[in-house]
Amino acid sequence: MNNKVNEKTQENVLVKLLLALPLSLIIFVMILIIGLAGFEVVYADRIYPGVHVYDMDLSGMTVEEASSHLADSLPYTYQGKLTFTYQDQVWEARPIDLGYLIDPTFSAQEAYHIGREGWLPTNLAQKGRAWFKGEQLSPVSFFDERIAQMYLQSIAGQIDRPVLEASLGLENTQVIVKKGQIGKELNIEGMLSLVEIALTNMQSMEIPLIVSETAPEILDVGPQAELAREILSEHLVLFVETEAGDGESWTITPEELASMLSITRETSGEGQNSSYQISLNQELFRVYLDSIAPSLSISPVNARFIFNDDTRLLEVMEPAVIGRELDVQASIDHIDTQLIGGSHQIALKFRSVEPAVTDSSTGEELGITELVQQETSYFYGSDPARVQNIRTAASEFHGLLIPPGATFSMADALGNISLENGYAEALIIYGGQTIQGVGGGVCQVSTTLFRTAFYGGFPIVERHAHAYRVGYYEMRPNGSKDPNLAGLDATVYVPLVDLKFTNDTDHWLLMETYMGNYSLTWKFYSTSDGRTVDWQTTGPTNIIPAPDPLYRENPELDEGEIKQVDYAADGADINVTRTVYKDNQVYFSDSFYTKFRPWQAIYEYGPGTEIPDQD
Repeated sequence: MNNKVNEKTQENVLVKLLLALPLSLIIFVMILIIGLAGFEVVYADRIYPGVHVYDMDLSGMTVEEASSHLADSLPYTYQGKLTFTYQDQVWEARPIDLGYLIDPTFSAQEAYHIGREGWLPTNLAQKGRAWFKGEQLSPVSFFDERIAQMYLQSIAGQIDRPVLEASLGLENTQVIVKKGQIGKELNIEGMLSLVEIALTNMQSMEIPLIVSETAPEILDVGPQAELAREILSEHLVLFVETEAGDGESWTITPEELASMLSITRETSGEGQNSSYQISLNQELFRVYLDSIAPSLSISPVNARFIFNDDTRLLEVMEPAVIGRELDVQASIDHIDTQLIGGSHQIALKFRSVEPAVTDSSTGEELGITELVQQETSYFYGSDPARVQNIRTAASEFHGLLIPPGATFSMADALGNISLENGYAEALIIYGGQTIQGVGGGVCQVSTTLFRTAFYGGFPIVERHAHAYRVGYYEMRPNGSKDPNLAGLDATVYVPLVDLKFTNDTDHWLLMETYMGNYSLTWKFYSTSDGRTVDWQTTGPTNIIPAPDPLYRENPELDEGEIKQVDYAADGADINVTRTVYKDNQVYFSDSFYTKFRPWQAIYEYGPGTEIPDQD
């Protein structure tokens, strides 16, 4: 009976517990939520419990409190010390000097963000882990490696030094030996690695510098010093050896020579036996020889020929000139050997330079087999000075050769136009007026050459027209003027204004010039490639009459004396076109536009002279 009562009682208790369970769970959850909410309210602006930065507990602190605490507890940035040592030298640097900075504010903010930046389950997990196990953070720091590198480079400037080999020098006319020097170099890359480790661990420590040393070669220069004294005992004289024995010479003083010596190490056997040799520093001595080499060079000159129209063979007019140039390396080797042997009077070494065309060259070899073009210009009425200048200039081109494919410069071949070279004063165009000047008439030569190249079908590379129409360049054989020749002139003014054309054939081109009675004939000899020329001219167009004459007083003239110093010419535009054919096909075409200015006649008169009526 009692057993049944107990069983009934137990069943009632169990039912009551089952009925009470959901209510308890709900209450528990509500308490938990209220607790968590209260936890979040308490730590709304504070760092969650268990969060540490560099073993410092920041639990419950605001960001400002944590930043202040870290600044006080982590003074490494300004109070840490890295001591660099090398032998007896010491350098001390704070982390900030090396570009390292701990930021307490950023560090505090990082601590504050623990448990706040993820989604809810992640945040709860971070908070729980921090509460029960602790969350350890490293302080936020910045390291600018460039600053550390600059600091180490400043140290390197005090340590680094180059390897210096022992050398011979001259001091107060005495041969001395400069001692060698051990080369040193701070290993900046290796030091940066060590510095970064120390800074990352916020350690104050002593760091020995990593310095690599390079020892110079050990020199025993006793015998070489004696040799140097012998070499420097007197002047070194370099000379050009000639049959007459009167060649040029250059003297190098012992002081100058001392700066051109060097010591080299020679090793024989298996590296066991070493000796040192004093010799010329080839690079320095080469600079010296290179400075005098241009004055010693003689350019090779091609032979000049005349083409015999009867035999169709070349005849030597002027023999070829064998050139020479200083053989710098051979001279250095010879001087070096002679100096060591005790000589101080040493001949320079040269090598011959053959010209492209020698006296034995034949027309067949050069491709000079026939007359390919000939032109003549006329200059009736020229005064003797102008004729002299034409003759002098034209002679420079007589027998001259132009290689295949070469562009010929008249200015280069003409050279210096001066009284010393046989030129006279005659009328020239200069500075916008016609005046007396050395070489007046040379443009008759350039005009003749231009027309020979023009009618011969050769490409004209550079050509300049005169400022105004000159009657000489429009003359026919009978002395009459042909306006169709206007625009076929060419002027040169060495070295600024040039006439250039290209020998675009596969053969050499021989030029011959011949003076007649007020005429100049230019001949081209080569081998014809079948080219022909067709050309047209507009003749003078857009003609502008010359201005009225200008009269100006010249106190050097007598009363009643009038002298014309410039001549009138109408202005005009002219366009000349040319088409060159080869194998009955157009090879190339070009045009030459000329704009002649109207030119004013100018008269000078003496004081008191009555000026003629100009109406």
